[in-house]
Amino acid sequence: MITKRVDPQQFLGRMHQKVQNRDPIMIASAGSGLVAKLLEEQGVDIINTFSGARLRANGMGTMSMMWPILDSNAQTLNYTREDIMPAMSGKAMICACLNANDPLRDMRMVLEDCQRMGANAVSNIGPSVSYVDDGSEVKNVLTSAGITLDNEIEMLRLAKEMGMVSVGLAFTPEDSERIVAEAQPHIFCYHAGTTKGGRTGYDNGSTITETARDTEAVYRRALALAPDTILVGHGAAMETPEDAQFMLNNTSGHGFWTGSSTERLPIERAVTQAASDFRKLSFQ
Repeated sequence: MITKRVDPQQFLGRMHQKVQNRDPIMIASAGSGLVAKLLEEQGVDIINTFSGARLRANGMGTMSMMWPILDSNAQTLNYTREDIMPAMSGKAMICACLNANDPLRDMRMVLEDCQRMGANAVSNIGPSVSYVDDGSEVKNVLTSAGITLDNEIEMLRLAKEMGMVSVGLAFTPEDSERIVAEAQPHIFCYHAGTTKGGRTGYDNGSTITETARDTEAVYRRALALAPDTILVGHGAAMETPEDAQFMLNNTSGHGFWTGSSTERLPIERAVTQAASDFRKLSFQ
């Protein structure tokens, strides 16, 4: 088969037109070809692939990608190539979320691999060092080992130079400011925290009002630094469509990024209900 490709420049033109038309941009993560196909059929603009999504699809928590149990870039590249790209019809952009701090790879070669398979967008959440709390002993040790946000910024810059769509992401206002100012990604997502709900979600206690407030503060600074940046929000209390609508109504962002909300959570509910209904059957 021949997989259709999405041209980065044409895609960005469509996204900026959506911003002008106040048509929300939707990004969603997929750990399997079936989920990716269903997301594309529903009009999702960008489908993300990353190690955490693959692990999540196999019943593990997204954050298990933070533990040194596998080669995250190899997992992302392999399942993107074998499972995701063949399922696509060429409507949605595929964004590979990569570990820019991979000590075993030249990231230019990784980006070239993405382009060859048709994943013409890239993000730095695969995982990102921004996950780790500033000032913590773990962060200090990582920094001393050369595992830094600088490498992620450099990868985003390179992707942009290579003609790819760059999607920056950060977990703190400080890291957000650095990525927007130094990498100047086409799209920036503020990650407000791990999505709550379901078997492996984490509730940090934030309300949707607090999530919107914190996200808006980052958006305002980002727009001051780079007014043309497309802004999307993700995580924390944004679990349901109603939550996402609240974010659209109460921030200056241009859309949202879903992960568990359009993959893990609906799968958990649907399979549990269907299996339960079948299991209740009896001989008459």
